[in-house]
Amino acid sequence: MADAFPVLISPQGWRFEADPDRSLFESARAAGIRLPTSCRNGTCRACMSQLRSGSVAYRIERPGLTREERNEGWILPCVAKPTSELELHVPEATLWDAPR
Repeated sequence: MADAFPVLISPQGWRFEADPDRSLFESARAAGIRLPTSCRNGTCRACMSQLRSGSVAYRIERPGLTREERNEGWILPCVAKPTSELELHVPEATLWDAPR
């Protein structure tokens, strides 16, 4: 595994290490953080989150975001892999052991 990148989830203040070879959703789940998701292939947009800082790469050629959304900092964590330290704004995030 390559060196992991630190990720901050706001507004909760939760932190985890994201493996650059896994999606942000997968790394968050391994850390006990539940990010919104449905399809897990970049088409349904249920996981759409705001990237406040840092950068990501996609494991698919055309993630389901418009150019305008990408320019505004929106990402799809189910198919995005970290390429740097990140801050994600995901108010809907919960902990896996917490009731929904």
